[in-house]
Amino acid sequence: MSDEPVKRHSHMRIIDLLPNLITMAAIVAGLTAIRFGFEQAFERAVQLILLAAVLDGLDGRMARLLKRQSLTGAELDSLADFGNFGLAPALIVYVAFFQEGLPSAGWIAVLVYVVCCVLRLARFNVMNKTASAEGAVKPDNAFFEGVPSPAGAILVMVPMYVTFLFPEMGPVPPMAIAAYMVVIGLLMISKIPTYSFKTLVISRDRAKFYLLAVMVLIAALLTYLWATLLVLGGIYTVSVIWALLSRGKSSKPKP
Repeated sequence: MSDEPVKRHSHMRIIDLLPNLITMAAIVAGLTAIRFGFEQAFERAVQLILLAAVLDGLDGRMARLLKRQSLTGAELDSLADFGNFGLAPALIVYVAFFQEGLPSAGWIAVLVYVVCCVLRLARFNVMNKTASAEGAVKPDNAFFEGVPSPAGAILVMVPMYVTFLFPEMGPVPPMAIAAYMVVIGLLMISKIPTYSFKTLVISRDRAKFYLLAVMVLIAALLTYLWATLLVLGGIYTVSVIWALLSRGKSSKPKP
């Protein structure tokens, strides 16, 4: 047997870096959103958080498509989620609603939300590692446990969508926003089942209608961003309630 060390490939395709580059772009978007938040450019800050959410949905799929999944990429994605969906939206909401009117109680709400986001991401990572271990029971792919961090970030910024959509409306009470922020944080670490949409199956005959619906949704987001986000937030909330009821019914023992 030869004692020569195993040679590793010293070259790789540029395209193999694409998943991590997308993740890094999401991190840049999240950090820049914080900057715009402190500069009072709240609409641009929120738009960057939304861009980070889109990029977050692309990097994992791109890694699987290119067969370039790695532990480094997984850890990088988790750190990006914490920054983009934990720190960034919480700090933007703080500057927008709490910095002047409710600094102390508002900061407590921010801390609760951010800590809940950290706990959720930690739990998600542990569940993934456990599921990949030999003999482990894989979780139900049709459901998440609790609200995912990207959805939590989009929901926690709902008061900002309202102020953008109705600028003539009076200021939203900061205490109400603080309570709402805490609720969203608790939903992220709750055991409430939420649809993952990963196992969603559609009929081939109806595929054209789904494509048309997606096109209309994209057009609505580009044209009526804040109103569309409010509607989507309402639909997602209804889906959480429906998932909770449907899972509860399916878990009842049959006679």
